[in-house]
Amino acid sequence: MNLWLRLLRVLLASRFALLLPMPGGVSRLRFRVWPHDLDTSLHMNNGRYLTLMDLGRLDMMARSGLLRAAIRHRWTPIASTMKIRYRRELRLLDRVRLETRLLTWDDLSVVMEQVFVLETGRYAEQVAAQALFKGGLYDRNERRFLPISRLMQEIGVSAASPPPSPDVEAFLKADEELKRKGAERG
Repeated sequence: MNLWLRLLRVLLASRFALLLPMPGGVSRLRFRVWPHDLDTSLHMNNGRYLTLMDLGRLDMMARSGLLRAAIRHRWTPIASTMKIRYRRELRLLDRVRLETRLLTWDDLSVVMEQVFVLETGRYAEQVAAQALFKGGLYDRNERRFLPISRLMQEIGVSAASPPPSPDVEAFLKADEELKRKGAERG
């Protein structure tokens, strides 16, 4: 994570924010686009979106209570697959809101949606980028991914996973195909 001040801000704010109910809660973080976020085209660098998405998922972990368990047990979040669609550029000093929500899960991974929404200017409330994320928590001691049921138990959730929508099913199918091709390459 190369945005230490933003990281500290998210962690401090999460300590005073309301508990985020799972699975239906939505993390909402607000950012401004600064000069160090820009690329040579003078809009936000595509890699910066992914870095800010890390903060959205961290906020969700902290506000759901999962971050404390992760620190206590030395679990680490691991991203396995992401798909992002850029729709509007983010320019210098634009204000943007990142919304992160849990969509579905299986035995070892969760799927989240992360959406960047412009908050100012003539495109206010329009989506700048939308992403799907798949990942899980890895137990460094046991050298394995943790069952999502264990993570849900840590935060007191006993709900069944919502069924994946057609776009999430397509995302997961594409992930399986990439995994298969990677295994063929060795």
